[in-house]
Amino acid sequence: MGMRRTMIALAALLPVMPAQAEVKVADTNGLAVRQVVTIAAPPERVYAALLTPGRWWVSEHSWSGDAANMTLEPRAGGCFCEKMPKAGGEAKHGEVVFILPNKAVRLRAELGPFLTMGVSGALSWELKPVEAGTELTQSYAVGGHVPGGFQALAPIVDGVMAGQTARLKAFVEKK
Repeated sequence: MGMRRTMIALAALLPVMPAQAEVKVADTNGLAVRQVVTIAAPPERVYAALLTPGRWWVSEHSWSGDAANMTLEPRAGGCFCEKMPKAGGEAKHGEVVFILPNKAVRLRAELGPFLTMGVSGALSWELKPVEAGTELTQSYAVGGHVPGGFQALAPIVDGVMAGQTARLKAFVEKK
């Protein structure tokens, strides 16, 4: 997919962003975005929700069109995967590289169109108990080769990732 088509596709899927979304870095070689949100629930409940992405991930950001097909195996080497029942296929969105129950989950992950590019990505969720519940920090960094660099993609990626965080927050707080 060309850079222009990739940007248009990502922009079309841009969800509403929570209050504390931030592009940390955007240059020729990579990007880093971060979202911080307070969720009115204890870390144990937020952590349990993280492990069930099929219940809160945005369906428009799945290969099958249905987030319910997404799973996350909570162990080092575990798969953040998606079944594509209609097509008979599956996708590996990421691999768990670090997991500390109720505190942190880290994945190597080339999400969405990055899967087709010469890049490497890291997705991290950090949970910290606070008086109002849990402070969740979601960080996503991608580096490698993208023709024209990452500068134009960074605000789009930030919006998409912020939308995922907003959906997680809404899911947990609805319970």
